[in-house]
Amino acid sequence: MTLLRLPSATAPARPAGRTRTRHRRAGRRPRILVAVTALFFALLYLPIGVVALFSFNSKKSLTVFGGFSLRWYRAFVHDDVLISSLGTSLRISLVAMAGSVVLGVALALGLVRCRTRLGSLAGLIMLVPLVTPEIVTGVASMLLFKGLGMTLSTGTVMLAEITFSISYVTVILRSRIAALNPEVDEAAMDLGATRWQAVRLVTLPALLPAVLASSVLIFALVFDDFVLAYFTTGVDPQPLSVRIYSAIRFGVQPTINAVGTLMLAGSVVLIALALFIPRLFGRRGGLDILSGE
Repeated sequence: MTLLRLPSATAPARPAGRTRTRHRRAGRRPRILVAVTALFFALLYLPIGVVALFSFNSKKSLTVFGGFSLRWYRAFVHDDVLISSLGTSLRISLVAMAGSVVLGVALALGLVRCRTRLGSLAGLIMLVPLVTPEIVTGVASMLLFKGLGMTLSTGTVMLAEITFSISYVTVILRSRIAALNPEVDEAAMDLGATRWQAVRLVTLPALLPAVLASSVLIFALVFDDFVLAYFTTGVDPQPLSVRIYSAIRFGVQPTINAVGTLMLAGSVVLIALALFIPRLFGRRGGLDILSGE
């Protein structure tokens, strides 16, 4: 018995050359997009690069580079006014970091555990400071302190920075707390732990990477902040950012370039540390934490 073979219904094979050409075209990057991206980064980072370069200038000039020197960094170290402002900024950043983290962790726990309409409304209200222009927050804080009869000083800057930073900590930690299994806390309480002991011994250790990352981020944000500090600080001592602004109104000095470069380097290190702290604990990347995922 002879079997009849039907012709196969497969489509004819495409030429290999045409396939490679299509893959090559698909892998090409549009030149216009590459050019726009390069222009964006040039406009964004070129002025910063110029400031960093002229901070090593051996001449007292902002237009002519005469060679590499640490002259202006030594001048900054021996400038008592700038060093005093640097110490003030460090104290404000440390206090704001500690206060906002403590209050932010407590608020995040309350918002996640309180599954009511009031809790949802409070969660939406916490997002308002993130989208409100900072100059509005600064003016409102100044008017509040003036209305309460408080003299603007380092203390008022700390209070304003803590209030402004709580939202960042809360937003970062809410998703982490929501991802935790609440049955673990219940199991701890079934074993004899109180609610506070369950939070202290179970929940907080699980949140430690996110807490550390948010702490470093808040420190960097507060240290570099100018708008809020400008409206809530007193005459003396002033934070470093406000002191720099006061100095450049009478002309930019090369020492300011050195100070700006050091502030930039410190901020980059702190933000990088905030991004990679979770990896030290074997958790997901810091980008996930900071984005709230």
